Amino acid sequence: MFNLRCLKRLTWKSSLVVLLFLLLTSFSVALNVPQATDPDEAGRAKLLSYILRHQLIMAHFSHKQMDDELSTAAYDLYLKQLDFQKRFLLKQDVERLESFRTSIDDEMNLGKITLPAVASSILRERVGQVREMVESILAQDLDYDKSENLETDPKKLDFCSSLDELRQRWRKNLKYQVIVRYLNLREDQLNATEDKDKAVPSEEDLFREAREKVLKSQTDFLERMQQETLRDHFDRYFNTVARAFDPHTHYMPPTEKEDFDISMRGSLEGIGALLREEDGYIKVVSIIPGSAAAKQGQLQAEDVILKVGEGAGEPVDVTDTRIRDAVALIRGKKGTEVRLTVKKSDGSQMIIPIVRDVVQIEESFVKSTVLSGKKKGVSYGYIKVPSFYRDFAATQNGKKGRNSTDDVLAELESLKKEGIDGLILDLRNNGGGSLMDAVSITGLFIETGPVVLIKSSDGRMETLEDRDPFIGYKGPVIVLVNRFSASASEIVAGALQDYGRAIVVGGEHTHGKGTVQAMIDLNQRVPFLNMGKYLPLGALKVTTQKFYRVTGESTQYRGIVPDIVLPDNLEHLETGEQYLDHSLPWDTVQEIPFRPWNKPVEDLDVLRRESDGRVSQDKDFASIVEQNQAALARREKTLQAIDLETVRKEWQESKARLEADGGAPHGPMDKKEDKKAEELSKDEKQKRWIEELEEDPYTREAMDILMDMRKAAP
Repeated sequence: MFNLRCLKRLTWKSSLVVLLFLLLTSFSVALNVPQATDPDEAGRAKLLSYILRHQLIMAHFSHKQMDDELSTAAYDLYLKQLDFQKRFLLKQDVERLESFRTSIDDEMNLGKITLPAVASSILRERVGQVREMVESILAQDLDYDKSENLETDPKKLDFCSSLDELRQRWRKNLKYQVIVRYLNLREDQLNATEDKDKAVPSEEDLFREAREKVLKSQTDFLERMQQETLRDHFDRYFNTVARAFDPHTHYMPPTEKEDFDISMRGSLEGIGALLREEDGYIKVVSIIPGSAAAKQGQLQAEDVILKVGEGAGEPVDVTDTRIRDAVALIRGKKGTEVRLTVKKSDGSQMIIPIVRDVVQIEESFVKSTVLSGKKKGVSYGYIKVPSFYRDFAATQNGKKGRNSTDDVLAELESLKKEGIDGLILDLRNNGGGSLMDAVSITGLFIETGPVVLIKSSDGRMETLEDRDPFIGYKGPVIVLVNRFSASASEIVAGALQDYGRAIVVGGEHTHGKGTVQAMIDLNQRVPFLNMGKYLPLGALKVTTQKFYRVTGESTQYRGIVPDIVLPDNLEHLETGEQYLDHSLPWDTVQEIPFRPWNKPVEDLDVLRRESDGRVSQDKDFASIVEQNQAALARREKTLQAIDLETVRKEWQESKARLEADGGAPHGPMDKKEDKKAEELSKDEKQKRWIEELEEDPYTREAMDILMDMRKAAP
């Protein structure tokens, strides 16, 4: 019904439209910035700044404002992505850019975006100078025996004061690359089994070949940098403004839409890994169960991909590369091999060969088994939940697609028939998924009650609860978690912990991802139809909600702290919300009434003491502690010696350490072994999986804790 109130609202909106028109009529005029010669680029940047500013301020959970504080955060992020490794910019360049530190908010408010144009102009000039340096340095032999060091941690470096200093930094870096490439060529030569009569190349020949390969790799890399457009720099600028709100808020230009679709599917075609671009590096976020990378076993979350090679071909340097370009290199046809040069969390490097394949779907679903306890006649159920999956497409079409809740229930029914004496619910490496299934799976272990509270950016609170009194399993439960248990996993673990329904066991904390993101199509936020020439604009992924436990505590930042903490084999990894720039803080809301489990564990302290006693005598946990300490020590040692003998010694030690762990860092995959594993029957695969579980110290300790709970039961 049209009334006076509606008329007033329309009048106000009309005034706003007039104001918008006055602000936006100059879109056809180019900005007065370097290289912004295309009026359309200037207009697009101004339009994007307007839309993003309004959407971020209105929609983001924190309601941060465009002010000097946010400008400083965005500037620091922008400088990192521009030259995180400090390989191009000089101090004088950074001093010139420093004037933008507190003016990004002004640029966004006025729509006059100048920083990316200025920065791209400076960077383009420096990249050209560096290319000349690289060609000159690699045109002749280097002194490989000279004892000198290279700082590998960019955080410990300052920007160079002069081009001469920058040349020396590149000389050391290139020298190290040539030595490593030489060692790999020598290894390939020693492993060669064909052409026995072929002349063996001399040391001089190998070093010359190593220099040529490094030169090609670096030349290709620098050419890609020089091909970046002004729009690329504008897009990265807008993304750093978004990331200043929190690490999960991103501006995604149209060309990255495919990358978002990949992340929603949870895998990359070919190897099965989810990647992100961070400070100039391509970093592994997670490995998809059943994927080629999971089967190969060496690629892990938090690994940094430095180079990508097609089989035995020359690897391509992907540092400071856009993620879509890295993805294009990694993808390929099933059966072909990609070789990833990665930097591990302890600073060591290795080459990981992966034969591309489709994801083995069955490996990504819930599965279970029965494990025998130490005491005769005692057995425990084990359920692995890789993710909280649900076929929403089937649901939308009126069909009942496969989902993790039904699968967990089916496994519970099967295990109960086996007469299990306790249950291990394994949520390790589970990055989340369907919130609906997180709630319903929790409901399989409690009668009824609230499971999670959700607070929206407008302050509204919503409670998701289990209303079905059915209980799928009433016996004792252990929930296994680690630092890669995130989001929906933390909701389940936190709820079962709060209800006293289960004992949570694992490392010091889970991931701490307690936020929800929404996608905003920026094409639908254009204020005038005649601005269609600037489309497509891309999308904004923005944090709009936050999770809270029934106790009122957020799962954000701190994650879930286990009831019983075990030595963490991931301790050396700096992974989790607490390590991300500008992550939202932990906080609390009002606790919601709930009824705890009627048979809670009475004395956790006794269980902890029993567990501590076993763990202190366990050789596997002792080895985990030792490996963590060694990894932390290697990570702290960032000063790399770059003389041939020292690098050779460290290279051999690293190779021996990786091979001792079952790796083969410098050779192709054993195709026969891989084929043999693929030919295993379903029963044989299940048997091998059970054997691995029985050797897992965390699973063993979970069974021992269940035995202690059995003893303590009245």
